[in-house]
Parts: sequence; structure tokens; C-alpha cells
Amino acid sequence: MPLNPPLRDWQGRCAWVIGASSGIGRATAAALHAQGARVVVSARQADALEAFTREHEGSVALPLDVTRPDDVHAAAQAVRKLAGGAPALVLYCAGHYKAQRATQLDRAEMERHLDVNYRGVLNLLDAVLPMLTAACAGHLSLVGSVAGYRGLPMSLAYGPTKAALNNLAENLYLDLHPLGLGVSIVNPGFVETPLTAQNAFAMPALITPEEAARHMLKGWAQGRFEMNFPRRFTAWVRLLRCLPDAWYFAAVRRMTGA
Repeated sequence: MPLNPPLRDWQGRCAWVIGASSGIGRATAAALHAQGARVVVSARQADALEAFTREHEGSVALPLDVTRPDDVHAAAQAVRKLAGGAPALVLYCAGHYKAQRATQLDRAEMERHLDVNYRGVLNLLDAVLPMLTAACAGHLSLVGSVAGYRGLPMSLAYGPTKAALNNLAENLYLDLHPLGLGVSIVNPGFVETPLTAQNAFAMPALITPEEAARHMLKGWAQGRFEMNFPRRFTAWVRLLRCLPDAWYFAAVRRMTGA
């Protein structure tokens, strides 16, 4: 049974993709455009957005810094005007990642992760929830990570922000589903993006952004709440989440050498 109203027919529907300059966001925006959606792409990199619109006729570039609340509100109103109401999909894919351990704590980097990965979502919610709840329509999707399931080495700054998104999405679903809105959380494993390119270790089950986008569109079409992929990797990570603490810490140390 679908947990959300299935999103299958994108023809002519407006999708706002935030964090669309590269990686998963850009690939998903391109996939939505190929399905007939009118795509609005946002990110800080205006040049990358303009390049996208040149390659995808009818798409609209809307440069945006998610850490600036007033800018997010202004962008949401621009999207509302373009869509003629609430957009069918608001996808938050903006993200920041830099590996960090507690033995080398960098407070400024911790705050940067919070600003982009979590507070940016709060800025977005403040701007779009009034229009979505007034319309009793639309779908809000947040990109988290399997790094948010439990603690992992090198994920001191990144993991907690993604854990927060998982909890936030569950709360949003409970409050918004009765109003007819869709809410989903996307928890990818390793995806080949500019963020993961900085990892110095071999990433298991690494997939392309295009493959990630296909999983997401399939999940929205099925009305799923959570999407995690590739399952050959994320199934094991989900299983680890259920282990007793002592077993979990021992398993992570054994697998990662941390």
C-alpha cells in the first residue's frame, strides 16, 4: 500500500529541485525534465544552472543560497508564480560534506554542515509549507544518507545532520499526510558526486547520479516514504542498524579498521 500519493505523470507539472548544480540533484532534475516536468533548478552556482537550462528546454534557473532565509522565501514565491500555485514536487538535495573525526574537531565545519544540511531545510519549510498546506497538495522530498542511520567513522559532522533529516521527515509525514501532502526521505549509499570524490577509501557499491535519479523517480511513482539504494549495500546497513550497540561498534571497527 502506498504511503504517499503516487507521482507518476510528470507532464506539465512543476518540480523545484534545490541543489541541482551537480550530482544527484542535477541528474534528478534532468530525469524529471525527460518525463515532461517543468523543472525549476536552484543552487548557488548560477553558471551551472544556466548550463542546465540551455540543455533542457523550458527549465528555469533560480540561483539560491539555502542559508539565507529571505532568499529562500523570495525563491519560493517565484516558484509559486511559475507553477501557478504549489509545485508538485519540492526536492531538497543541497548538501555539504567534509570528513571529520572527534580527534580533529572543527567547529566551523560542524556549523557549515548544520547550515546547509539541516538549517537550509528549515528555511525551506518555513517558505513552502504555507503554500503546500493551503493547496492540500504537493510532495516534499529530502535527501538524507545511510550515514544518518547510525554513527560511522569520519562522519562526525555529516552523519548527525542526515540523522536529523530522517527524524524530521517522519515528523513531517505524520503531520502532513492527513492533509493530502506527500513526504519522502531519500537515503542513498555511495553515489559518484563531487562530494564523495573527496573520499580517500574505496566506496562499496558506488553508483552514478543517473542511477540514483532512477531509483528516486521509481520510489515517488510507488508512493514510498523512504528510498534507500543501491539495495545490495543499503540492506546491510539497515541490518546493522538493528544490532545491539556492542555488536554494532565491533562490526563497524572490523569492517572499516577504525
